[in-house]
Amino acid sequence: MPTSTQPFTFTRKQIASNKTPRQINRNLVFNLIRTRQPISRADLARISGLQRSTISLIVEDLIKERWILEGSTGRLPRGRRPTFLELNHQRAVIALDIHPAQTTVAVTDLGGRIVAQNIVALPSDPAKASSSIVAAIKKLISDHAGKSFDGVGISLPGRADPSLKRPIFAPNVSWPMQSLQSKIHRATGLRVEMENVANACALSEVWFGDSDGLNDLVVVNVSEGIGTGIFSNGRLLRGANGMAGEFGHVEMESDGHPCGCGGRGCWETIASNRAGLRYYAEISGQPEPPSFAVLVRMAQSDDRHAIQALEKMSHQLGRGFKMIASALAPSEIIIVGDITSAWHLFGPKIEAKLNQNAFPKAPKLRPSFEGNTARLRSAVALVMNQGLN
Repeated sequence: MPTSTQPFTFTRKQIASNKTPRQINRNLVFNLIRTRQPISRADLARISGLQRSTISLIVEDLIKERWILEGSTGRLPRGRRPTFLELNHQRAVIALDIHPAQTTVAVTDLGGRIVAQNIVALPSDPAKASSSIVAAIKKLISDHAGKSFDGVGISLPGRADPSLKRPIFAPNVSWPMQSLQSKIHRATGLRVEMENVANACALSEVWFGDSDGLNDLVVVNVSEGIGTGIFSNGRLLRGANGMAGEFGHVEMESDGHPCGCGGRGCWETIASNRAGLRYYAEISGQPEPPSFAVLVRMAQSDDRHAIQALEKMSHQLGRGFKMIASALAPSEIIIVGDITSAWHLFGPKIEAKLNQNAFPKAPKLRPSFEGNTARLRSAVALVMNQGLN
């Protein structure tokens, strides 16, 4: 993205300040175009409440900087035919969703639409993992040479130090990620933004309009481990060295299973996807299914042992959500992960535990039904949402 362009603050939070009204209006107009495209200038003025002259100035700036384009024209009974505005879909972002054994690499547009994606199985040799990822990125860029890439967004299964711009805590990943950012930048020349997947998904919730940016929320990513992203007072809460929100490594059982962080009985050892697979083996006396997605499909096909395993996992998730609700009192908790594909079966059990003896009131709990798409779309927020940081 050219250095002359202004960053966006993709939240509807309005801050009264003599220094920021132009930026607030600019953000508002861009968000309206993004969520309601195609849309005319007249409709932007009507919906936003801004003067038409203000809308015209902002729109011309956005067109000049190539954020938006003029598209088709509309029809009216009389008068000038309106020209509709839409996002510039030639601008794109490379999105990475990293897991311990594989990485999904995708091309997304500014609206979060996934244009293309590839799954990269990571080599058993840890030293070769980052090279495989870089090669996959370069191929996608080559395959979409007609697009202008604004940057690379990486959803990490761990924490990144926001000052050093490198991963510092990823207990479930066995290969070194420390040099990944610099390797990608050298290979592509693109700006690279890394963030914990739960933090990235929290930004995505605000960016894509599922949350209004006004209320405090917590995103819980349930995967091989458990990560939480906290959005409060219009921004992410990061804490010292970016380590805020590691609820997955709060001890829940003093004599529990060993955790990748070095502790025992952490929340993720009893409520993550790995825990669900372990429960199935313990209950059924059979080997673990090959993946958590397979376990979910087994439960949806009425496999008794799979249902019992996921019910036990749901109970433990609910326990952890109660902990988050008591500690942070958010307005809502959003859960991201494969468990959401069977929400009709297990969501009520998670909610029941969360609401049990809730004090003073349990937050709203809702799933993100986008699955891995939520993790990939969050890359747009990472690359474009500098104003939220």
